[in-house]
Amino acid sequence: MHLSSPTPFPANRPRRLRRDAFTRNLVRENRLSAHDFIYPVFVHEGTNRREAIASMPGVERLSLDLLLPVARQCVELEIPYLALFPAIDASLKAPDGKEALNPQGLIPNVVRALKKEFPGLGIMTDVALDPYTSHGQDGILDESGYILNDETVEVLVGQALTHAEAGVDMVAPSDMMDGRIAAIREALETHGHIHTRIMAYSAKYASSFYGPFRDAVGTRGALGKADKNVYQMDPANTDEALREVALDLAEGADMVMVKPGMPYLDVVRRVRDEFKVPTFAYQVSGEYAMLKAAAQNGWLDHDAVMMESLLAFKRAGADGILTYFAIEAARLLRGK
Repeated sequence: MHLSSPTPFPANRPRRLRRDAFTRNLVRENRLSAHDFIYPVFVHEGTNRREAIASMPGVERLSLDLLLPVARQCVELEIPYLALFPAIDASLKAPDGKEALNPQGLIPNVVRALKKEFPGLGIMTDVALDPYTSHGQDGILDESGYILNDETVEVLVGQALTHAEAGVDMVAPSDMMDGRIAAIREALETHGHIHTRIMAYSAKYASSFYGPFRDAVGTRGALGKADKNVYQMDPANTDEALREVALDLAEGADMVMVKPGMPYLDVVRRVRDEFKVPTFAYQVSGEYAMLKAAAQNGWLDHDAVMMESLLAFKRAGADGILTYFAIEAARLLRGK
């Protein structure tokens, strides 16, 4: 039977398969589990420091001592990975983002502590300079303010090596510089980090959904009215996403990502169908904030829309989702 000529009614009654819960469970095409989630967290220096992020209800910047119990929850809920994002002191930021190379910096120290305490929990780090630059861009600027590609890649390689030497399981370059995956892969291989995985932000769009994230890592003020259109992708393009993914895979990426998530599910599907490689989507801060705000106002059922939104990523072909809902969703899946 071809979809263009299905068996007609009444021989075919599709509602038969929807009549009861046990049959719906039997024929369900896509399922969510805690193993599908990567939990992004924001970390800052200090002890017993907890700062709420107003634009991301329920999300906080945490010092390492307060992050450890969160990591323990992930282990207990079988969430396989934490993704670390730094919020560093403004005094450490510079035009060249050199703090990103500090082997005793915030992220390397947090990686070491987490891997010591929870060796079975995957740790993923962001490879990008925007949390470290005084101007909030993801790279080094020339005199006109244009982001220099090759000079930025050189720093990104050093940042990735710093994280690998601290024991990270996976680096995730989110900068969208050309050629950075090949340069990072070569450096990792040369320095013996042959098991360090690379999840490439291959199709990262110049989206307006990133605002709350920039609040969380402290880059919104530095960035001001500037944009990232000269390196992040045009939201109008999908063929370009396939070219970017192809390049990153050829350069040595183990996994690829589409970011943002729900507004770009068509891109997720195209990438999955074209390449059939591990494909991830990031349910970004703006997506999370919208659902949280609507639920807090009583306009939407929080748990229902949370789970429906996450299932949409699986239906579109994503192998996994970076989501700030990870712990809440994992608990719900367990019935807790």
